[in-house]
Parts: sequence; C-alpha cells; structure tokens
Amino acid sequence: MNIIGQLLEIAGSLGLFLFGMKIMSEGIQKAAGNKMKAILRFMTGNRFAAVFTGLAITAIVQSSSATTVMVVSFVNAGLMNLTQSIGVILGANIGTTITGWLVAILGFKIKVSALAIPAIGIGFPFLFIKKLKHKDIGEVFIGFGLLFLGLSFLKDSVPDISENPEALQFLTHFSTGGIGATLIFLIAGTLLTFIVQSSSASMAITLTMAYQGWISYPAAAALVLGQNIGTTITAYLASIGTSTTAKQASRAHILFNVIGSLWVVILFNPFLRLVDFIVPGDVYGVNSTTLLPSHLAMFHTVFNVINTLLFLPFIPAFAKLIEKLIKRKEPAGEDKGYTFKYISSSLQDTPELYLITIQDEIFKMAKLISNMFSRFTVVFKSPDKNLGSEVKNLKKLEELSDRMQHELSTFIAELVQDSMNPISAKNVNAQARIVNELESIGDSCFNLILLTERKYNNEIKFPEEVWNELTLYMENVQQYIDFINKHLNRHISTTDLNKAFEYENAINETRTQMREKAQLRLGEGSDVTAELMLLDFIKHLEHIGDYSINIAEALVSIN
Repeated sequence: MNIIGQLLEIAGSLGLFLFGMKIMSEGIQKAAGNKMKAILRFMTGNRFAAVFTGLAITAIVQSSSATTVMVVSFVNAGLMNLTQSIGVILGANIGTTITGWLVAILGFKIKVSALAIPAIGIGFPFLFIKKLKHKDIGEVFIGFGLLFLGLSFLKDSVPDISENPEALQFLTHFSTGGIGATLIFLIAGTLLTFIVQSSSASMAITLTMAYQGWISYPAAAALVLGQNIGTTITAYLASIGTSTTAKQASRAHILFNVIGSLWVVILFNPFLRLVDFIVPGDVYGVNSTTLLPSHLAMFHTVFNVINTLLFLPFIPAFAKLIEKLIKRKEPAGEDKGYTFKYISSSLQDTPELYLITIQDEIFKMAKLISNMFSRFTVVFKSPDKNLGSEVKNLKKLEELSDRMQHELSTFIAELVQDSMNPISAKNVNAQARIVNELESIGDSCFNLILLTERKYNNEIKFPEEVWNELTLYMENVQQYIDFINKHLNRHISTTDLNKAFEYENAINETRTQMREKAQLRLGEGSDVTAELMLLDFIKHLEHIGDYSINIAEALVSIN
C-alpha cells in the first residue's frame, strides 16, 4: 500500500508540474501572441531564420512537442515547405533545453517554495481583478508557481535512494554497463517521454531521479538522449492522415533525433567528458548528486546545439532524402475533397498561432470564390462552351465552399473556447464572419450559373442595351471581389473602407436604375419572362455586393 501511495504522490506531483507548464505556456502565448506571429512570418526566410524561429517559439510555449506538432500542421496547410519545417524543428530541439536549465538552476539549487508561493501570490490579483486587464500576466506567474510547486512535490515524493539502497538494486547492473546499458536507458527515456507526452516533464523526472541518487550520471544522460527520440512520437501521431509533406516533416524530426542520438551513443564517454569539462565540479565525487542537474542540462544543450550545427549545412540535402524515403502517393490532379485537419498537441496547444492557419485557408476560400464568379461570367458571355459541364463544375466548387465554411467554422468555434488575448479573440471572430460571407458569395455564384443555364436552355434573350448594362454590372462586381481579396486578412484602413463603400453604393445605384428600367419596359409590353430573369440576375449580383461590404467591415476588426 505504501508503494501505491508513493506512486500516486509521484503521479500527482507530475500532474501539477504539467498543469503549471500548461497554464504558464498559455499565459505567455496570450501576452506575446502578435509577436509570435511576427516570428512565424520570419521563418519564411533562410534556414538560419527557421532555426531561430523554432528556438524562440519553443522557448515561449515551453514544449518542443507543441512546436513540432504546430509545424506539421502548418506544413499540412501549405504555410511552409519541408526545408523550412526542418529548420524550425532543429531550433525547437535547442529551445526545449531551456526548461531543463530552469529546473536544474531553480528547482534544485533554490528552495522552490521561496519562488513558487510568491509567484502565485503575484499572479492571483491579475487573474481575478478585472481592472488590471492583464489576466495573461497572472497566468504566467501562477503557471510558473504551480510548475515549481509540482517539481518540489516530485522531488519530495521520490525517496532518497541512500535511505533505501535495496529499492533499485537491480539498476546498478545497468548503470555501470557499456553501450548495451546506454541503449537500455535510451529506450527507457523514449518510452517515458511517450507516456507523459512531454520531454520537459520527462526531463524533470530524470533530473529528480539523478538528484535523489536513483540513477548514475551516464544512465541519466542516456535517458535524456531517449527523451529526444520520445518527443518525436507526438508529431508522428499528429501527422497520421495528413498530406505527404506533413508526413515528411514528422519523419524528418524522427530521423534527425534518432541519428543525433546514435552518434552520441557511439561517442558517449568522450561526450560526457566534454560536458564535464564545460561544467565545473566533480560529478563523480562526494555529494555529486547536487551537481548532476546542471551537468545533465548542459549535456542536453550541447547535444542539441552540436546536432543542429552538424545538420544545418545539409538541410536541403536532408529534405531531398526525406522526400525519397516518403514518396508522394496522392495522384496529381485528383480531387479528394476538402478536409481542414486541426492538428493539436495532447498537452499544449498554440491557439494564437493557429490564427495564421485560418488566414491561409481563408485566402484559399476567397480564391475559390473569385474563380467561381470568373467562370460564371465566361459562361454567361460564351454559353456554347459546354454549358452543362460548367454548371456541374461550379456545383462541385459550391459544394467545396460549403465544406470549407463548415470545417473552418467548426474549427473557429473550438478555437474560441480556448483562452486567447483580446486582440486574437477579435481577429478570430472577424475571421468567422468572413468565412460565412465568402460561402454566401459562393451560393450566389452558383445561383447565377443556374440562371444562365435556364436562360440559354429556354432561349431567353435580352435586348442589346440590357445585355451591355448587365455585363458592365458583372464587371463592377468582379472588381469589388478583387478589391476584397486584395485586402483580405489584414486591417483595412479608413480610406480603403470608404473605397469599399463606394463600390457598394455604385452597385446599389446600378441595381436601382436597372430595376426601374425593367419596370418601364414591362409597362411598354416587353417579355415578362426575360425581365423577371433579369431581375433575378440583378438580385444575386447585388447580394454579392452586400456580402462583400460585410467582409470589408469585418476586416476593420483585424489586427
């Protein structure tokens, strides 16, 4: 029963550690949301920029798993290519070492309660006093406090092995072994990270075990190597069912960490001596356990930095190797329909950054809608070009826009449930409105092509004057759609908003004039069927103008 109680204490301590990490990460994301998006835009530069991006984002979100899952998501959405993703992953491996240093320096060399409780005390007012308007800062402090409180409980719940030397007697057979023992602990580190789904958490466990004397320095170092492999499993699971490029990104992460770990296993003892040379103190002497956390943190850092420097010059070649190993299976040009894959980390999501993914999908949707309207105008002017086939094609595009609207709206609804900073919350609400308006434009485009089909099948003809007015009206609507697409996903200035209203007013004025002329012609005995059809065309074209001005107004809220 004592053993079960001890295991529950360890599990609870670890849970508090992970919960604190999650709260702190989310608070930092909300506080630095826009800056993180600027960092992401920077990643489209060279490989060095990509590495820096991965390092910076992982340092912010405190999880390489969250960063690499996000990378797989962005690759799947087409926001970055394979070469860029590899650079970000390399940087993420360096960024994740920061948590180890925080734990090693603050968790074992300073009385944790002296930091944790005051941090929670500082964060509490920010969290509950609305007038302070900085709930995100409160979350950072409270998350920090809970993280180190969990670490303190973890340290206390793991018994000192010097008091119970028989408890882990069997480990001495492995701890003093050669390369075989190193591989055993490497595998154990991989499994541990896979179970807790966080390399930072497994690093904290390893540091605690080493500090309490459960495992030797070499064994702990081997566990750290295994954690670098175990952290790749989350991104691998996230890549299931995604595009080939997304799969390639996750496999690149695995291959990079496995190759890096294996060469260190081969040069294991010299590598440990290099770390010992860098960090002062005899890790094998008396009271060596107090020195182990800093040595292990340095081992983790040096390993990932050297690994990154070795791979950095060969990123393009490495990307080509991955492309050969994971070949593209999707037949070119085959329409598989639309699926917006929301890839998330099991422990930590990055809602602020997923706004960029939505922006890219909105661009795709807007391009689709513009294409639908262009195809309608071509068919309207040239009905002999296989009218029936074009109607079927536009029907498919209209169904595609419906699926995009449904899946993006569902994703946005899930995203809104996450805690976000006020600016990001406004952005995501504006994006939801834009998606709905774009889908409505798609519906109008399909209604217009159906009217066109009925017009030509029933051999309804418009007078030349009406034809010219209607085609000019369609050109004005097309210009309005192009204007909206040009300003999509960014804050629209007052000048541009006024321009949007000018388009809208012009469309409304033309609608009114054309309606009045139609009524006059009806009074003069013109073809009723033709005039009613003309009014239907005018109605759907005018609706597109209404939807477009709604998009322009939503863009005012984008920051």
